Amino acid sequence: MSYARDMIETTPVVVEFDPADLTECIEACFDCLQACTACADACLGEERVAELVACIRLNLDCADVCETTGKMLSRQTEYDPALVQSTLQTCALACQVCGDECDSHSEMHEHCRVCADACRRCEAACQKLIDAAAA
Repeated sequence: MSYARDMIETTPVVVEFDPADLTECIEACFDCLQACTACADACLGEERVAELVACIRLNLDCADVCETTGKMLSRQTEYDPALVQSTLQTCALACQVCGDECDSHSEMHEHCRVCADACRRCEAACQKLIDAAAA
């Protein structure tokens, strides 16, 4: 269960993004964090782990970026729009790169397919907020 929407709806400040889009992005960031962390762990358990070093590294990097982005988006009081925009762009890029890497292993490793799906969802959610801020 996620409390993101409840927290957004009860904040005493005016939220700059559409609450549904903001909620989706926060949840997608934290879901991607979990998927990337679990995928890195699963890669470490594979027999041919040496072939997955880049995947593991990108999983861990993407997880860190998603965590930071989800936390920043959860703080709407006095946020810096330029910093949030830059973080969203970084998160979208991290998810794209990690998703591409996981896609390249998805036929052999189901955990990579699941992770790629989480990355694509997060990338799209970040891009939606980026586009909304530019409008």
